[in-house]
Amino acid sequence: MNRDTDLFRCGYVAILGAPNAGKSTLLNRMLGQKLSITSKKPQTTRNRILGVVHRKGSQVVFLDTPGIHRAKNPLNTRIVDAALSTLAEVDLILLVVDVQNPDNASEDLLMGKLETQKHPVVLALNKIDQLQRPELLVRIERWSQRFAFTAVVPVSAKSGEQVDRLLDAMEMALPEGPPFFPPESLTDLPMRFIAAELIREKVIRLTGQEIPYAVAVTIDLFKEEKNGSLNRIHATIHVERDSQKGIVIGKGGAKLKQIGEAARQEIEQLLESKVFLKLFVRVQKNWTKDTKALRKFGYE
Repeated sequence: MNRDTDLFRCGYVAILGAPNAGKSTLLNRMLGQKLSITSKKPQTTRNRILGVVHRKGSQVVFLDTPGIHRAKNPLNTRIVDAALSTLAEVDLILLVVDVQNPDNASEDLLMGKLETQKHPVVLALNKIDQLQRPELLVRIERWSQRFAFTAVVPVSAKSGEQVDRLLDAMEMALPEGPPFFPPESLTDLPMRFIAAELIREKVIRLTGQEIPYAVAVTIDLFKEEKNGSLNRIHATIHVERDSQKGIVIGKGGAKLKQIGEAARQEIEQLLESKVFLKLFVRVQKNWTKDTKALRKFGYE
């Protein structure tokens, strides 16, 4: 295929799935580099993340979404709303399922949503590296009977197994048309947002169980210096309680230093320049239940 022919395909694909189905890991694998943050803790992804995959015969524009679940508080309601709102913008839906540890409640909710829309749906049965072949075949058959999927592709986002086949299946389901983004484009997200997300990921990964759901990150300063060879970034980590602030800072500031060092290294890789990163921690009481605070932190 060639970009100059009518056979070139381009379209938007919403990635939907239950929390911890591996959507963000799969997106990063398809992109060939890290864009969407990941962790083993649910609701790591909170916003719509756009990532562009460039292929010889197509351009696939992915919208990675937060995990679909039954929301019980204002923050999670906004998270789920953000995920479902992408359905109006896309040409195709990629449903990602953890084939080893299914989330039946969330998947039933998702299937109900899929039955009310008209987009083609490709199913990725993820984490096949954790199942024996006989059991995998049973689950493929079971899922194939649940919905008229355009394609059902077992994959491993972790190892990359069958990911190219998954991309082939999605490419064939996209409409013909010219690319939407220039060849080198990875995302439409500003680097301020990506930097904040990478910092939030490190907080989630490096702190205890109570922190992930109570943390937000804002960028106070993002300044390019020395003709682009240095980026100076100041960021604030917002938590809900004083006890959480103590956990994030750690004894003698050790935990905050660890978070900052890990985040700085990944931000430098993306920017391809040196980064001076300074982190602050602030308590914003019960921000996950405060409509004004949710708006301030970008959860419209």
